[in-house]
Amino acid sequence: MNRNLITAALPYANGFSHLGHAAGAFMPSDLFARFKRLSGEETLYVCGSDEHGVAITIAAEKEGVTPQQIVDKYHTANEAAYKAFGLSFDVYSRTSLPEHHVTAQEFFLDLLKKGFFTEKEEEQFYDSDANMFLPDRYVEGTCPNCGNEGARGDQCDKCGAYYNQMDLKNPKSLVSGKTPEVRKTTHWYFKMGDFQQKLEEYIASKESTWKDNVLQQTRSWLKAGLGDRAITRDLNWGIPVPLESAEGKVLYVWFEAVLGYISATKVWAKEHGKNDEWKKWWQDGATDYYAFIGKDNIVFHTIIFPAILMAKGDYILPKNVPGNEFLNLEGQKFSKSRNWAIDLQDFLKDFPEPQHVDALRYTLATTMPETKDSDFTWKDLQARNNNELAAIFGNFVNRTLQFLLKNFEGKVPVLPERFSKLPEAWKLLLEDFARENNREDASAKLAEKHLRYFSPNDFNLLSAVYFGTKNIAEKYNDFKFRDAVAETMNVARAANKYFNDTEPWKTVKNNPDECAKTMFICTQVLRSLSVLFAPVVPNACERLAQMLDEKPYAGEVLKAGALLKNIWATAPEPLLEAGRVLNEPQILFLKIEDEQIQVQLAKLGNGETTESKAGQQEEKKNDSNLITIDDFKKVQLRTGVVLEAEKLPKSEKLLKLIVDIGTEKRQILAGIAKFYTPEEMIGKTVVVVVNLAPAKLMGHESQGMLLAANTADGNLALVAPERGNIASGAEVR
Repeated sequence: MNRNLITAALPYANGFSHLGHAAGAFMPSDLFARFKRLSGEETLYVCGSDEHGVAITIAAEKEGVTPQQIVDKYHTANEAAYKAFGLSFDVYSRTSLPEHHVTAQEFFLDLLKKGFFTEKEEEQFYDSDANMFLPDRYVEGTCPNCGNEGARGDQCDKCGAYYNQMDLKNPKSLVSGKTPEVRKTTHWYFKMGDFQQKLEEYIASKESTWKDNVLQQTRSWLKAGLGDRAITRDLNWGIPVPLESAEGKVLYVWFEAVLGYISATKVWAKEHGKNDEWKKWWQDGATDYYAFIGKDNIVFHTIIFPAILMAKGDYILPKNVPGNEFLNLEGQKFSKSRNWAIDLQDFLKDFPEPQHVDALRYTLATTMPETKDSDFTWKDLQARNNNELAAIFGNFVNRTLQFLLKNFEGKVPVLPERFSKLPEAWKLLLEDFARENNREDASAKLAEKHLRYFSPNDFNLLSAVYFGTKNIAEKYNDFKFRDAVAETMNVARAANKYFNDTEPWKTVKNNPDECAKTMFICTQVLRSLSVLFAPVVPNACERLAQMLDEKPYAGEVLKAGALLKNIWATAPEPLLEAGRVLNEPQILFLKIEDEQIQVQLAKLGNGETTESKAGQQEEKKNDSNLITIDDFKKVQLRTGVVLEAEKLPKSEKLLKLIVDIGTEKRQILAGIAKFYTPEEMIGKTVVVVVNLAPAKLMGHESQGMLLAANTADGNLALVAPERGNIASGAEVR
C-alpha cells in the first residue's frame, strides 16, 4: 500500500489569503490528498503558517502592533478560512511554535558541525536613524538588471532577478526614507555549491515525471551555478541563531520556513500520542513526498530544501514538485493595493453556503494555472455553477431521485424477474472491462456479448463510468487536475444522456420492467458520481451520499482507528441493494443570479464593474475594439477530429457532429449544413472553441464551436491546420 506525504506551501501570516493562493497550491494539493485517501492510500497532508521574516515585521509596523499579534491574527483567520473552504489538512501548524524553533536550530547546528556553513564578514545597508541593519525588504532602489525603480533589496518583482542588496542602485531605507550607510556585519552562509552535482543528478532523474515549468526554472538555477547563500539575518523577529557569537541574529526565513513541514509533522505526531511517528513520513524510503507550490516557490522546493535535506542526511526528497503558475483576476494580476483581489474569507462571508464553496472549488479546479497563468472571473464562476454543476451533475441527481420518489416509493428499484441476475452480470461486465485498454476497444469487443442484460444505452453508460473512473485516477496521479475534473463532468454528462435516451417517463407506463432496470442503473450511478466528484465538491457529495442512505465520505481526514478502504475502485460497482429506502431529495446546486455577480464586480478596483471599466477603455481607444493578450488567453482552442456527422432534423443550417478533442468527445452543433455534407465532415480536422458554455439549439446541446471563415463568394470555409499530422487535442494559439 502506498504512503503519501503531501505538503502545501506555507502561506505568510502577514495578510488574508486570496484566491490566487488557493489555486496555486491549496486546491491542487487538497484534490490530490482527497483522491489518495479515497483510493485507500495512507496519506498525511501538512501545511501551516510561515510566521517569521521581514514581511511579518513590515505588516506589524503598518498596523501598529507587535509581530506576534500579527501572526496570531492572520494565522487564526486563515486557518478558519481554509477549513471552511474544505482544505483537508491533517495538521495546520505554525513556525512560531517551540517545536519548530527546536527543529530549525537542530538543523543549523548539525549542518554547521558537518562543515556546510561558512562564516563571512560582509557589507550591508544600515539605517543610523533607526539604529538597525536593513533586511532586504526594508530597502528599495533601482534594479541593477532592468532599471525598475521600485525594486526590493534582494529581488526585482518586475524582471524576477535576484541579487545582493549592495548591487541595488539608488538605495533608500523604508524605515527613515534616507539613503542608508554601508557597514560591516557577520553572517553564516550555506555552501549550496557543494550539492551542485547531487542536485543535477536528482533533477535529471525527474525529467520524465516533473512538469516542464518546474524543470525549466530549476535548470536555469543549476545552469547559473549554485553558490553560497546567507542563512542568517540581523533582525529582532525570528528564530535566534543558537550560537553565543550570534546575538541579535536570526535564521533567515528561507532556510527555516521549509523546515516547517517537518516540525508540523512532529506536532501532528505529538498530538496523536506517537512522538516518533513523524520519522516514518520523513525518513522512510517507502514514503512518497509531494510538495505543492506556486511558481514563486519552485526553486525553494526543488533545489534549496532538497540541498538542506541532503546535507542533514537520512531524509527523503520530493518525488514530485507539482508547481503551478499564477492565477489572475478578471484579466489582471492580484493586487491588494489596487483593491484587485478576492480574499478567501471575503468570498466565504458573501457566499457562506456549502454549495457556493463547492462552486468556487470547482471553478478554481477547472481554471487551475497548471502550465501557464490562468484567469478567474466572476462570470466564469456563475457559468460553471449554473451550466455545469447545476445543469449537468445536479440535474441528473435531482431528476433521478425525484423520479424514484414519484414512481418507486423513494427506494432503489427491485429488479423484475427477467433482470434479477443483472447485478451479477454487471460484475462480469466490469471484469471484461478490466481486460481492455480503453472504452473504444471495450465497445467494439464486448457490447454484443452483454446484450442479454444490457441494452446499448446501458452498456454505453456503464463503460463511461468504468473507464471514466480509471481515466480520472490516471489524471490525478499525473497532476493533470483540470483534465481530471473535466473527465468527471463527462461521466455526469453520460448519465444525463442515458436518462434522456432511455426515456423512463415513457417506459414507466409501457414497459415497467425496462423502467425498473433503467432506474436501478441510474441509482447506482448516483453513488458512482458521489465518489468521483468527492475530491472536487465534497459538500455536495456528502449530501448526495446522505440522500442515498450511505455513510458520507469525501476524502477528508480519517478518524483515529478508521480502516483504509479503496472506495475509488468501487465507483463503477452496483453496491446499493434493491429496496433500500432513500432519503428526501435535495437540490445540490441553486443558480447564481446576475445580481450576485454584479455586486462582486462592483467591489473590484475603485468600485467600478468590469463592464464599465471596459467601456471606458473602449472610449479611450476610439472604439478600436482592441483586446489584450490576457483577453485572448481566455479563449481555449484545440484541434479536433470529426467522428460522426448528421443533419439535424428540421434544420437547414445545422449539422450535429461528434468531435474528438483529445481528452473527450464533444457534441457540437455547427451552422455549416449549406456548405458541407455530413459525409465530407467525417475524419476532418477542425479547430474547436472548447471553453464555450454549453448552449441548447433546437432542443439539442452544443458543447463547443468550430472556427470558420467567410469567403469572398459568400461561402463558408472551416479553419483547419495547414499540416495533416496534427493530433486531436493540440492547443491552438
